[in-house]
Amino acid sequence: MSRVGRARPITFLIAACTLDSAVAEQSADDLAKQLANPVAALISVPFQYNYDENIGPEDKGSRHTLNIQPVVPMSISEDWNLISRTILPIVDQTDIFPGAGNQTGTGDVVQSLFFSPKMPTESGWIWGVGPAMLLPTASDDLLGSDQWGAGPTAVALKQSGPWTYGALANHIEKVAGSHRQPHVSSTFLQPFLTYAMPAGVTLSLNTESTYDWEGNEGSVPVNLVLAKVTNVGGQMVQFAGGLRYWAESSEAGPEGLALRLNLVLLYPK
Repeated sequence: MSRVGRARPITFLIAACTLDSAVAEQSADDLAKQLANPVAALISVPFQYNYDENIGPEDKGSRHTLNIQPVVPMSISEDWNLISRTILPIVDQTDIFPGAGNQTGTGDVVQSLFFSPKMPTESGWIWGVGPAMLLPTASDDLLGSDQWGAGPTAVALKQSGPWTYGALANHIEKVAGSHRQPHVSSTFLQPFLTYAMPAGVTLSLNTESTYDWEGNEGSVPVNLVLAKVTNVGGQMVQFAGGLRYWAESSEAGPEGLALRLNLVLLYPK
């Protein structure tokens, strides 16, 4: 056998490995782009960890929050998807309320449903609208509102080249529940900007502004997060980490710099 004949299997093997690597990178890039879209047709389960401090009237409190945020899209017609987005917080907080010590448990669930067209508009905008609901699932009175709430939610975004930009908003108003706690009347606004890089890497900047209409005060944390999509033992995941700065906070809210870490389990079709 000639040298050329013997080299062919090696050449084919190298080519196959190169192709597999290119496909994997393309898959990571596609998944990273879908994750930048809150109403993408992608099943995902984010675990978002936040650490905040300088909380409470004496600025001595701290809070660890793990938000479990499953996103489940469902096709409801030829042209429309229904996207379920759930936020279940698990909280450990200390010295938030004077003399109350430590509390650990679940907070209130926020459940959102977005009706979203499967195709963008002619100008490239992706959007979704629907209801948002507050469910009194807190395991401790100091971890939730003990109220049922409801209101509208909406998202609009555009993806152009490596950029994704848009905003998500909701307003939740009390509809039933405890009269001992402050009346829930809260608006949430999250403008976001994401830049996608090769190999499934993204850099995101957003704010998660909340305004309490009952207490007439708001908060504006600014988040900067670097993320990477990869394959771990056959499971596609996204790892992310970054900082946030409380540009504005309520009188007893967090202050200064805070930490955010993310682990997202991905289940592409």
